[in-house]
Amino acid sequence: MEQILALFAIFLAFAFSGKCSDVFSRSDYPEGFVFGAGTSAYQWEGAAAEDGRKPSLWDTLCHSRDQGNGDIACDGYHKYKDDVKLMVDTNLDAFRFSISWSRLIPNGRGPVNQKGLQFYKNLIQELVSHGIEPHVTLYHYDHPQSLEDEYGGWLNHRMIKDFTTYADVCFREFGNHVKLWTTINEANIFSIGGYNDGDTPPGRCSKPSKNCSSGNSSIEPYIVGHNLLLAHASVSRRYKQKYKDKQGGSIGFSLFILGLIPTTSSKDDATATQRAQDFYVGWFLRPLLFGDYPDTMKRTIGSRLPVFSEKESEQVKGSCDFVGVIHYHAASVTNIKSKPSLSGNPDFYSYMGVSFHYFGKSLDFQYANTPWAMEVVLEYIKQSYGNPPVYILESGTPMKQDSQLKQKDIPRVEYLHAYIGGVLKSIRNGSDTRGYFVWSFIDLYELLGGYEVGFGLYTVNFSDPHRKRSPKLSAYWYSDFLKGESAFLDSQGIKELQSKYSSSF
Repeated sequence: MEQILALFAIFLAFAFSGKCSDVFSRSDYPEGFVFGAGTSAYQWEGAAAEDGRKPSLWDTLCHSRDQGNGDIACDGYHKYKDDVKLMVDTNLDAFRFSISWSRLIPNGRGPVNQKGLQFYKNLIQELVSHGIEPHVTLYHYDHPQSLEDEYGGWLNHRMIKDFTTYADVCFREFGNHVKLWTTINEANIFSIGGYNDGDTPPGRCSKPSKNCSSGNSSIEPYIVGHNLLLAHASVSRRYKQKYKDKQGGSIGFSLFILGLIPTTSSKDDATATQRAQDFYVGWFLRPLLFGDYPDTMKRTIGSRLPVFSEKESEQVKGSCDFVGVIHYHAASVTNIKSKPSLSGNPDFYSYMGVSFHYFGKSLDFQYANTPWAMEVVLEYIKQSYGNPPVYILESGTPMKQDSQLKQKDIPRVEYLHAYIGGVLKSIRNGSDTRGYFVWSFIDLYELLGGYEVGFGLYTVNFSDPHRKRSPKLSAYWYSDFLKGESAFLDSQGIKELQSKYSSSF
């Protein structure tokens, strides 16, 4: 309770301070701080049926629903050298990408696909030869469909062994050049979106209002979350036993984290905010750092929440070298009385018993510019979880794919300026944050927005067979910042930025 009230005080201090007006530059960040940008395999690579790749969970869901697909996406599989050149132009320190399990080991286990292996070796070598650090995510919503068909994927304990074997191949083949590995991408959203809501792969739920062919929202998210934690711990243990001494890398785990504050100063809303933090963040971070689930979840979910054995608890605890934070926007939290879902069984949200009001989030995916939310997230992790090393693995804001607006993306420039400044404030306040990755490097096939919205620093012409890339104003701003130019944005600063690059549009 005291921590939530302290975070509420942070909100009051920063929420009405407007956009970040401090002058800062890259040199203000600690030595070794990493600035980068990211993509993921299904959203960027394309070449879905080329060179031995087989369908993943994500392929199957997209082709079963009318929401576009990543069959071609940005064609990064063929255009990766061009993209690395753009990264050099942008002055990136690092590039975050994921490896497609179904490209590397198409059947989930068994023979390695040599053409897939060579692609990732080529990509990593291209990055390293240009002085760009590869940061690799092992799992981004896309295990081979064959494992889903054979035994249910993450619903089955067998997935832990297969995932560990796949990760071992990645460590063995790529680990000499990769020093930061993220095992699971935003595990909480994968578990909720894929097994409670049915909106993301594999599209399972038991909600009558959703288009789910199967699933059980009252129990499956927790089974999946449990197996993700055990798989992460297994992979981390494998790395430390076989590779860490030689390769010197680190293993992390990423979560989607909202900047949460109570809607009012009431005790009920403060308690509800802590409960929401426990369900969204503590669900995974408490086992990773302390060995068990939050008491709030154990009391509320009861026997439907799996139990760690003593051995499992010891293996999961301390298995995370860093926390990967995926953060975009803020919400206020209001306490509500728990209600059963329409199907008669409780789901994740009825267990949690809160309602969210998102700041500035609307149907067109516009996010409010609330940098205080980043500070709230980092302060919460510092206070509640012992200040572990943190990398901001995704942060950005989308815009509609409008040909008149997508390059002159002033709102994205303002957002990045403010949030990068918010990270600096958190570091100065003691947060052990070590990197910031913009989502995304180029416009991608988005998980929920398809090709209708873009987060990229570079736009992609998806109507062009060659998928032409073009820099947006945000790419120029980020490049200037990474070259060491001072970041200060007021109306005059924006005009100067536009004038400087007007001939480029």
